[in-house]
Amino acid sequence: MQTRGSDTTGYRLRSARSVQFLAALLLAGTLAVTGCSAGGAGDASSAGDKAAVPENAEEAPAGAAGLDAGGAKRSGDGRAAAPAEPATHIIHTASLTVQVKDVPTSLAETRTVVENAGGVVGDETTDRDSGGHERSRVVLRIPAAAYEEVLQELEGSGKLVDRKAKAEDVTEQVVDVKSRITSQRASVARIRELMDRASKLSDVVTLEGELSTRQADLESLLARQASLKDRTSLATITLSLSETPVKQTAEDDEPGFADALGGGWDAFVTMFRWIALAVGAVLPFLVGAALLLFLWVRFLRGRTPRGAAAPGEPERD
Repeated sequence: MQTRGSDTTGYRLRSARSVQFLAALLLAGTLAVTGCSAGGAGDASSAGDKAAVPENAEEAPAGAAGLDAGGAKRSGDGRAAAPAEPATHIIHTASLTVQVKDVPTSLAETRTVVENAGGVVGDETTDRDSGGHERSRVVLRIPAAAYEEVLQELEGSGKLVDRKAKAEDVTEQVVDVKSRITSQRASVARIRELMDRASKLSDVVTLEGELSTRQADLESLLARQASLKDRTSLATITLSLSETPVKQTAEDDEPGFADALGGGWDAFVTMFRWIALAVGAVLPFLVGAALLLFLWVRFLRGRTPRGAAAPGEPERD
């Protein structure tokens, strides 16, 4: 009896140990599976976050650039910083008058300088002055970034006679036009929505007239914006080129026999011209005096009696 009881007790102990060992194995397996699931979920979450970054960056580029919804920059601690200053828009215009030895050559060099700077040559006028010297006037459009460099290069192409430069700040105009365009586009969109909902013909006609007016205002604003963009992105330089008069040499300055003969002839012609002018001015008076003398001799002197005594003298027998 004691032997059977001890066997039974040993069997129970072995069974309990087996159960504990199996329970430990199950617990270890469960922990391992849980850890793998958590790691997979973490990787999936990280991959999902990485994949979501480009989509969010496309939808909200301002956020990717460190800007909040209002356009203000954010610092490293997340606080909003001061908004960025708007860009400055300036219209540059200049006019140059330069004397050169050869106008066609200088004009060709000017074209090369402008083309290398990314600009274009506009209106061009070429003629000759009263002295026979050639002169040209061209209008140049230069990118604003290369304006100063090109201006200095053109000034050094010859003898600078005149220079005028002007810089006009139109930043407020650019910002104002941009804001008005945004408002006008929204207004046009609202009118179109009302036209889609309108049921009466009278309402449709009224809305069509209002839409035409607002679209015309929008097109005018867009044209003004394009003009401002063109004038601020491209500077205007008006360049006038004229030939330098040819200087005389030292030999030409010394007078010779031919110069003396030419000078005497010029003096003679000038004197003869003045004499002719004087005779022409006096000739009418001479003709009038000669005519009066002829009439007096022909008529008045013939009628006077030879024997008639002068007044106050006694008559002769």
